[in-house]
Amino acid sequence: MADSLDVPAGGGAFSLPRVAIGIFLVDQARHRIALGSDRKRQIPLSAGEGWILPAHASGTCEYDEALSYLKLELPDTLLDEVGFENARGFEPLVGRLDPLLAQFAHQMVMNEQAPRSLYRETMELAIAAHLAHLLAPSYPIPARAGDRRLRRAIAYIHDNISADLSLDEMAAEAAISRFHFIRAFTKAFGKSPLQYVIHERMKLARVLLTTTDAPVAVVAARVGYEDPSRFGRHFRRHTGLTPAAFRQSQRS
Repeated sequence: MADSLDVPAGGGAFSLPRVAIGIFLVDQARHRIALGSDRKRQIPLSAGEGWILPAHASGTCEYDEALSYLKLELPDTLLDEVGFENARGFEPLVGRLDPLLAQFAHQMVMNEQAPRSLYRETMELAIAAHLAHLLAPSYPIPARAGDRRLRRAIAYIHDNISADLSLDEMAAEAAISRFHFIRAFTKAFGKSPLQYVIHERMKLARVLLTTTDAPVAVVAARVGYEDPSRFGRHFRRHTGLTPAAFRQSQRS
């Protein structure tokens, strides 16, 4: 769960059922916090700073000015998937946050209302894995999956290139967890599953634009994009040309 919140000056008691990340969007020079039974401490926080609290953390938080902040809660199932089993036991962090974690958090909030997608699933796993790395640096890298499993996933991607592919489906084809699948796939092919899917879709789109007269919207649908404008952005990023300009260049 990710959200952007605006609240008046004040604060109060809090209780968090899941691991939570908070990022202040404004400075709070007189921010005060007490965790559990600890005495309240004044910890000034600047925009971009915040906190990472374990599951079932409770306490009070106070601030003297209106507050805008981002809040993410990570379910235990997601953290378990990346091998982080210490959701309750890590030391709370209040202050400066890792820049990449903050970037992931902003992306999560921006895409919270978007439909479930391969991009969102990848981002959720990325932030969980990065958090696990920050809080448990000795976290072991899983062993590479067998090539046969990855070949099954590749075959599934190409058989369903126009479908709304998900990490769950690809990982199920490989018979490994989503997190292990991403790590093994990226190591084997030099691209994440998301990057690979986009690359293969663009490759097929170039063939269709060159060999057929199908409208761009039809080509977009045949390579998995219901929104032609989104397809166009991806295509231009990969080829430097719009779909129409690419087709013209192949026929001139």
